[in-house]
Amino acid sequence: LKEDVKKIAAAAAPLSRRRAWRKVFGVGLEELQRQGLSRDGVPLVVRDVVEYLTRHGLASEGLFRVNGSLKTVEHLRLKYENGETVELPLEGDVSSAASLLKLFLRELPDRVIPSALHPKFIQLYQDEQNDGLSANALRELLRQLPEAHYSLLKYLCRFLRKVAEHHAVNR
Repeated sequence: LKEDVKKIAAAAAPLSRRRAWRKVFGVGLEELQRQGLSRDGVPLVVRDVVEYLTRHGLASEGLFRVNGSLKTVEHLRLKYENGETVELPLEGDVSSAASLLKLFLRELPDRVIPSALHPKFIQLYQDEQNDGLSANALRELLRQLPEAHYSLLKYLCRFLRKVAEHHAVNR
């Protein structure tokens, strides 16, 4: 009987691991919200990485220029997609965490600023160069973003402002 229970448990283990698999990279922001993988419109992986980089990376030279280890980035990615707890201070480093963030953003099916709105943002930028930026026009354009995209953009802008404040050291 014990041997039968062990065989059943061993056969069920791969199934339970498959159930834990959840695609995080390459998934739309709205879908991540539906799956409970976002908080306040910001994907949990982005929150984890930004919090880590805020604590450990703002003074790192080449913060977003120096690529992290491909092996480490892939290891971290798989852990997030397997639903495992990721301890960035123990399992990663600043360059790998920054690379993971860039990878996540690059693989979004519809970028932070959706492709349908790209021409409008570009036009606003070009108009700004000629006539000066209209804060009202920018606000109106930002209102057109889907809520999840707006939340992520706002979160990233706040983080990048902190990065810029440390530009003398993180170049």
